Amino acid sequence: MNTPHTPRPPGHPHASADGARIEVSGLTKRYLTPKGETFTAIRDVTVTVEAGQFCSIVGPTGCGKSTTLAQVSGLEQPSAGSVRVGGNLVEGITNGVSYMFQADALFPWKSVLGNVMMGPILLGTPKRQATDLARDWLRRVGLAGFEDRYPHQLSGGMRKRVAMAAALINNPRILLMDEPFGALDVQTKAIMQNEAPQAVGGVAPLGPVHHPRPGRGRGALGPRGDHDQQPRLGQGRL
Repeated sequence: MNTPHTPRPPGHPHASADGARIEVSGLTKRYLTPKGETFTAIRDVTVTVEAGQFCSIVGPTGCGKSTTLAQVSGLEQPSAGSVRVGGNLVEGITNGVSYMFQADALFPWKSVLGNVMMGPILLGTPKRQATDLARDWLRRVGLAGFEDRYPHQLSGGMRKRVAMAAALINNPRILLMDEPFGALDVQTKAIMQNEAPQAVGGVAPLGPVHHPRPGRGRGALGPRGDHDQQPRLGQGRL
């Protein structure tokens, strides 16, 4: 994929190296079940991801990988412990962080172009500039000519490309990836895993996988196609 320099949304220049450092300390997350009981999803998780590292959180289904990402993103608050991004305590939605979910997180009533340009629009980017940015990112992920389509008119792999463009258009310092390609067929998944590092560029990705594999295995989406760090999460603990 050809990836020339892309103009950036105003107000979101690349952060310094320290600005992408993730520090998770003693992280615990508890939920209240419908029966009123307490369920501990993760307990005393401590890990540091340096700026520029690619980190995969490895573990079986239900061990708390997605829960850990939710705390880093600020979508959820810890029950105990803390998360810091760039030295700042995460107390709400984390600035400069994009999140690719397992399921398609696209607005079904918006076109492909409308979905991708939503981020810059919400950040106050003028509509014309947001449109130009969105068209450029769609070209970079191989979807030029599909700007007027809607999510239901796209294949699963194409929807993931839209999600990737929407996640990267705001120039994030950190990209959280919750197995976004897990539901794709083997061939499409392999294509996305090969293309993702080229689109991600220097962004620091963090995401879970079930099975560690050498090289560009499942979830191996770092800039060099390898894992700088691969902590293992089992029964809610590292």
